[in-house]
Amino acid sequence: MSNAVTFKILEDIARDLSGDEITFPTFLDITFQVRSALKDPNLSVEQLAKLVGAEPLMSAKIIRMANSVALNPSGREVADVKTAILRVGMEAVRTVSFAVAMEQLLKSKQMQPFEGISKRLWEHTSHVAALCRVLARKVARINGDEAMFTGLVHDLGVFYLMSRAANFPELVNDPVELHALLVGWHDNIGHALLSALGSPESVLLAVQEHETDREIKAIDNLSNVLYVANKIANRTAGWRDPELDGVVDTSVLDDLFDAETLAEIIDESEDEVLSLKSALGG
Repeated sequence: MSNAVTFKILEDIARDLSGDEITFPTFLDITFQVRSALKDPNLSVEQLAKLVGAEPLMSAKIIRMANSVALNPSGREVADVKTAILRVGMEAVRTVSFAVAMEQLLKSKQMQPFEGISKRLWEHTSHVAALCRVLARKVARINGDEAMFTGLVHDLGVFYLMSRAANFPELVNDPVELHALLVGWHDNIGHALLSALGSPESVLLAVQEHETDREIKAIDNLSNVLYVANKIANRTAGWRDPELDGVVDTSVLDDLFDAETLAEIIDESEDEVLSLKSALGG
């Protein structure tokens, strides 16, 4: 049936991403405003606080994160956005803004037909983001906040494809074709979308390569961090339907880690997942 429908969606997306404006749910507006603001090396905490303060839900999430056990061991609570940003860090704001946008998107009416896969995808995304942060800190020695953000956006292409597929009932009602579209195109679509939005090259490369099977000799850069984090998450929190797609090959992990080390990384990432969900109120 829907090869023609799939082609139509991909054609529409190509036209969308090559234009001046990108059609995507408005929930992402604040995320991209924050992302753009953070590019300014002269951005002050006061300016960022003003931008964040314009979005009540995001403000509440930032303050909740600042008052979480992980970031507030002294127990002294903060109640204003500026102080919260000083505590969590400006890069963490970018991560929270994206998470808030995704949370709103998943609850939107247009995503109701994809409720099951959306829940699995968000669970997978949370685990990948947490694993990215742990691997960045413990193994790669790179920026953990950037790695976590990359984990959060690595499957943005799936969300985007579902938002577009919602306009085609015949595809929504064909789980085999829909699944093939999401699996086969999400990495390239995600890369193109993030590129159109001006994301850093390191993030673009990592997203483009995160599904490309390859030999990993060292986890020493953002691309390899995301690749390995995605493999680990696919063992415990995959979003794909194994009946439609088969089991994801994660054998590369056995060459990189002994059982004890891998267990330690997973345990630590579970704490990160719980901390992230707690901070976001989920």
